[in-house]
Amino acid sequence: MDLSNFLKLLLHKTRYVNRWLIFLLDLMLSLTSSYLALLFVAYALHRELQPVMHLEIIFFSLLASSIGLLSCSTYKGVIRHSTIAEAGRIALSALIKVALMIPVTAYFLTGTSIRFITIGAFTDLMLTFALFVLFRVMILVTYRYILYNTNIRQRDKMLIYIGGDTPITLSGAIFSRLGLYSVEGYILIGKFSVLRAGNYTQYTVPNFESFSRLVNAKKIKYVLFTNRQDLDDESERLVRYCERMGVKMLLLPKADVVDPSQGTQSIHHIPEVKIEDLLGRDEININMDEISSCLEGKSVLVTGAAGSIGSELCRQLCKFGIKKLVLFDSAETPMHNIRLELEEKCNNLEFYPIVGDVRSANRLDYIFRKHHPEIVFHAAAYKHVPLMEENPCEAVVTNVYGTKLLADKAVEYGVNKFVMVSTDKAVNPTNVMGATKRIAEVYVQSLSMAIAKGDIKGNTRFITTRFGNVLGSNGSVIPRFREQIMKGGPVTVTHPDIIRYFMTIPEACRLVLEAAAMGNGNEIFVFDMGTPVRIADLAKRMIELSGLVPDKDINIVYTGLRPGEKLFEELLASKENTLPTTNEKIFRAHVREYKYEEITDAIQKLVDLARQVDRMGTVKLMKEIIPEFISQNSKYSVLDKKEN
Repeated sequence: MDLSNFLKLLLHKTRYVNRWLIFLLDLMLSLTSSYLALLFVAYALHRELQPVMHLEIIFFSLLASSIGLLSCSTYKGVIRHSTIAEAGRIALSALIKVALMIPVTAYFLTGTSIRFITIGAFTDLMLTFALFVLFRVMILVTYRYILYNTNIRQRDKMLIYIGGDTPITLSGAIFSRLGLYSVEGYILIGKFSVLRAGNYTQYTVPNFESFSRLVNAKKIKYVLFTNRQDLDDESERLVRYCERMGVKMLLLPKADVVDPSQGTQSIHHIPEVKIEDLLGRDEININMDEISSCLEGKSVLVTGAAGSIGSELCRQLCKFGIKKLVLFDSAETPMHNIRLELEEKCNNLEFYPIVGDVRSANRLDYIFRKHHPEIVFHAAAYKHVPLMEENPCEAVVTNVYGTKLLADKAVEYGVNKFVMVSTDKAVNPTNVMGATKRIAEVYVQSLSMAIAKGDIKGNTRFITTRFGNVLGSNGSVIPRFREQIMKGGPVTVTHPDIIRYFMTIPEACRLVLEAAAMGNGNEIFVFDMGTPVRIADLAKRMIELSGLVPDKDINIVYTGLRPGEKLFEELLASKENTLPTTNEKIFRAHVREYKYEEITDAIQKLVDLARQVDRMGTVKLMKEIIPEFISQNSKYSVLDKKEN
């Protein structure tokens, strides 16, 4: 290994030079400047110096320099991160030193003229400041040369996008200091120009051709977006440019970027832009105070706590000062994993992971009797459309009967609020899964109405939330596409025209929490999902984000709609009306009422058929309970034809 590479390796292994070593080096420079000043003034004024004067000046300088350096703490700063403020401290330190030496020199060095002292003090001041600054410049230049001009670690080049309210003062040096990227400059879209912006170059490109030339010439690997709004604004322009060129995009975290030399928090990792960031819709905001007042000090039960939605609900609930958290799920290994996570992150919270099934009345009774939850979040359900189309009886027993058991226990044990997690597939359902969720909604709603009318004794308020497909959840389309791309394709899409509404897992959980806070009972809350996304376009963008070309590097294959699947999902049925709420992204749906006695009898018959594994009979009765349930691309479509 040559010397430069050895030094660079040493820099990476040695974070900072000991501050007292810097103090000693500064002290030696200060003594040197005082001695040189003495020699200069003696030569200029033709004065012969006695040997004792040499020792006295050095001794006086030693004391005065120490006081100046300690007072201004010039030795504590990280030299490679020095700024203009450091020059001020150096100047003040030199000034203190000289100010202390003037009276001491005049008193002890008898026969010394004012002219001698004045010229000597001024020369000492200038030399001290110059040597201190020169020393730091040499350290800084050497550090940067070793770091950036050897091959031990080549850092990828990055451009920082500036647009909208992005400040040009966001210094690329911050990222360079952290050793993350080599910042080449700033980029924005407009009339072509190349300008200096502080220590960096500002590149303005008008189109893709200019961008591609810049990327190739400068070997750009990353473009950094400093906020989500800029990313959204450029989703159809600069983002597309990056996708076509295979340039990776980074999104700066919301945490402030600060100088690591100050000993405060700094950025150690900037996440890459994911497909979830490119949906073109603002994330939902929630009323933190309202949710805190609803949850603080409460005992909370979450069913399906080990699933995608349930586990994220548990993570977010931990932030609101709840008293107790009961996690309930039948999946042993995922439950073990969320338990370990909560033990590490929420060790001050009283929580109880319980393995069990919502279809077990005795198990549910034990949980309510032992833990007395005040709020229940019901996220346990079978959710995969094709699988439930093949297993309708199990879908009924879990999604319908399990919900009924849980809701009845909530009323029996005086739960304050019961929040049910539903789906947009419950609206005008075309598959078994959606129909079971709609029947569960109907039961919860009818029970809530019966309580409100006084037909059933109880105080529980029932609230339902509906939302679309959840990005990144177990078995969802995006993890599947990622896996297919990693294997080299093909990426499979059911139909070229199929569209879906999407939201992230945290967004889905925020909606549930917001619903719990604002709901007064007997409401169905729906989320403004924005513009639906064409799944084929989603697949193409994911391929492009991977730096590949659709239908060239990775093929897209259309496999046909699966049983029960429809091209377009709906958030609200045609017979439903919506009203605004305090959150502009959340609406309240009005649905038609069902009589509690009638729906209870119908569900009992449905569950009896399901327990007998009478699949056709089960689905036929489901269609009678939910007349808008019309099967699509399914063997159960014959039941619709017979009814007609």
